[in-house]
Amino acid sequence: MRPVSLGRALRLGACTTLAAGLVTAGLAAAPASAATESDQLWINAPSTQALPLGTDGGAPQSRTIDVGIYHDNSHFTVTDGKVTVDASGLAGVGEVTWPDNCAPNGTTAVCSVPDVPVIGPDYSQQIHLGIRAADGAQAGAQGRITYGATATGGPDGTLTAPEDSFETDFTVASGPDLSLAPVAGVEHAQPGGTATIPFALTNKGNESAHGVTVKMTASYGLDFLNKYDACTYTRSGGDEYAPMTGATCTFDQVLAPGDSFELPAPLQLAIARHALNDRLDISVDPADGATDLASRDNYAALQIGTDNTADFSVTGAAVTGTAGQTVTAPLTFKNNGPAWFANLGSGDPAAKVRLIVPTGTTVTGVPADCVPHTLTGGYYEKRTGAPRYDCALPYWVSENTERTYAFQLRIDAAVPGTTGEVSIHPEFGDFAFDPDTTNNTASLAVN
Repeated sequence: MRPVSLGRALRLGACTTLAAGLVTAGLAAAPASAATESDQLWINAPSTQALPLGTDGGAPQSRTIDVGIYHDNSHFTVTDGKVTVDASGLAGVGEVTWPDNCAPNGTTAVCSVPDVPVIGPDYSQQIHLGIRAADGAQAGAQGRITYGATATGGPDGTLTAPEDSFETDFTVASGPDLSLAPVAGVEHAQPGGTATIPFALTNKGNESAHGVTVKMTASYGLDFLNKYDACTYTRSGGDEYAPMTGATCTFDQVLAPGDSFELPAPLQLAIARHALNDRLDISVDPADGATDLASRDNYAALQIGTDNTADFSVTGAAVTGTAGQTVTAPLTFKNNGPAWFANLGSGDPAAKVRLIVPTGTTVTGVPADCVPHTLTGGYYEKRTGAPRYDCALPYWVSENTERTYAFQLRIDAAVPGTTGEVSIHPEFGDFAFDPDTTNNTASLAVN
C-alpha cells in the first residue's frame, strides 16, 4: 500500500476525512533556540466547495464550511485569535449564515477563537459557516471567500497568517453528492481474529446517483472476509510497495437525493497472524459518470491496530585482516516477527541500520541504501571514509524480512580489539511494538 502524507493536506485545508491517527510523519528536531524563537499562524479552510441547487426546483441546499486556525510551536501559548472572513466575492452566487462566534458587518465578519491550538490528532476547526447558493443563481456561477487572521502570542507577541494565502472558491452546481458516514478505526484487534467495519453513505446532492462505485484497499495484515458478488478482488504489491488486497465494486442501486446506501452484508475483515498497524482505505463515487459535487467526504482511511509484536534485531560481524587489507563486513537486519510493520501514513523507513565505523579502519565501499554522516549525524561530503553510516530500510518489512548491508573496510592500522557499533533506530519515536530491544545493537569487530 502506498503511503499517504497528510501534512500538506492539513496546511492547505484540503481533504479532512483522513483519520488523523494515521499521520505518523516524524519531524527532525530543531535546535532549542530555533524551536523556542519562531512560530507561525495558519488558516485551515477548504480550497473549493460546490453549492448545490435545490431539488426539483426547490430552495438551494445549505452547506457548512469549517474554518479554523492553528499555530506551529507548542512552546508558545497563543490566544485571542481573530479570523476575518470576507464574503463580498460571493455577491449573487452564495449567501452566508454567520455562527455565534462571528460578528458580521455587511459581507465581512470577524470571528473569535479564544484559544489557538497547534495542529494534532485532536485538532478541529473552530468556525462553522452556513452557506447556500443565492436565490436565482445559475449552475456554473462562481464566487470566493477570503480569509485573514491574527492572534496574541508567539515570539513577538502577535502572530499574523500570511496575507492573501487563504481562500475558498465556490461554484454553483447540480448533481449527486455521495458522503461516507464517519467511521472510527479499530484498536486491539487480535491476530487471527476478525473486525466488522460500519459502512454507510448518503446522497447529499440535489440529483440522483444512478449507481455507486466502491473501492477498498486493505493492507498486508488484512483480508476481506466476506466477498460481494458486485466486487472484483485483486492482490498487488511486492518489493517497492507493501502487499495489499483491493476490491472494486459497482452497485446499480439508484440513490435519490437524501437516500442512503449500505453494503449487502456488514463489511468484515480477517486479521492475519502477522497483522500489526494496518490500514483500510475506502472511496465512493457515482457509477454513472456523474461528477460528485464535493469529493472531500468520499474517502476514508482507517487504522486497524492489532495487539501483536515485531522483534527487530541486528547482527554485526567479526572480520580479520592485516594493515592495508580490505575486508567485507556484512551487517544484517532481521524482523523475527511474528508481525510485519509499515509506516503506512508517512512512508518513512521502517527502521535505519546504523554503523559507527571501527577506529583504525576506513569505509571504501558503501551499500546503495546507506548515507554517510558525521558521528553526530551531520552532513558528510564524501560517500566513503565517513565515521558513521545510516542505512534506510523500505517503509515496510514483512514478518520475516532479512536484509544485509555489506560494507567494504580498509584496515589502516592494527588496533587491538577495535570495534564499531551496529544498531537499529526508528525514523521517529521508538519501537513500541518490539518486545526485545536487547538485540537492537551489535558489534563490528576487527581482528
